[in-house]
Amino acid sequence: MPEVTPLSLSGYVIDVHYVGGVPTFITGDGAIALGTAGRVVKPHAGGILASVLAVDGKSVITGGDDGKVMRTTADGTSTLIAERGRKWIDVVAAGPGGAVAFASGRTVVVIDGTGKVHELERPRAALGLTFFPKGLRLAIAGYNGVGLWFPGTAAPVQELEWKGSHIAVTLSPDGANVVTSMQEMALHGWRLRDGQHMRMSGYPAKVKSMSWSVKGRYLASSGAGVSVLWPFFHKDGPMGQRPLELGGRQELVTRVACHPMEEIAALGYDDGMILLSRFSDREEVLLARPNGAPVSALAWSANGLELAFGCESGAAGLVDLTL
Repeated sequence: MPEVTPLSLSGYVIDVHYVGGVPTFITGDGAIALGTAGRVVKPHAGGILASVLAVDGKSVITGGDDGKVMRTTADGTSTLIAERGRKWIDVVAAGPGGAVAFASGRTVVVIDGTGKVHELERPRAALGLTFFPKGLRLAIAGYNGVGLWFPGTAAPVQELEWKGSHIAVTLSPDGANVVTSMQEMALHGWRLRDGQHMRMSGYPAKVKSMSWSVKGRYLASSGAGVSVLWPFFHKDGPMGQRPLELGGRQELVTRVACHPMEEIAALGYDDGMILLSRFSDREEVLLARPNGAPVSALAWSANGLELAFGCESGAAGLVDLTL
């Protein structure tokens, strides 16, 4: 079993990132823990509701219940990006060229790389945001589908419709497919070149975590007693194909994180266990033993030799895979 460096944080770990190569843990009580030496900053006056790593990996963007959007770097310096009074900022996204997006209720805001602000009102609350890998284009998940928006242009929002509540959105690395997680315990996808729908169902719980494998061949997901990996390398994507299933246990998979270079994935469970599983033969390695608290955050270092994790209890740690 690989060596684990345990950490004890102040609250529910909502996310973890490698900021400038430093493992950075985001907790719901408003703390950002940088590294393993106990250095903590609190850029918000209250709790942190959402976070995302900047595209260049040098900072983390956070939204809080104080109405602020903040940027924090690995040395602990925090700067204000935007402020919206008492509105909660519970969705954030980072895009090419330093662009940042955030949402509060039906209002979606994009600040492009020059600092120019673009604002859009949606018919319903925006529940998920993600930028396309190239250009300034944003996917906005919400009730009954996804809107695709080019900020700063007069082009109308392209609507991708499917009935239901879409609570999160992700794009394949090539920008060819949009996939949402739904309140109705399913994934739904659209192939953009022809609008083909892709229905991915059968989950016993909501899918709260999705991760694309290297080169976008598979989309790994939580929400079941296995991690379900939908293949996207066939002509029609996952339609008509059996998904790959990894890490079968009685406990629910709560977080997934595909390795940045190899077709392997870290799987976190609702009892705190973490497994590493290889796609080709489903061989497994135990990374962390159960601790009784659901795994709520996973992230790989850029070189794939270290895994950071956090749990709902505040338990966290680093798994060293160099040995």
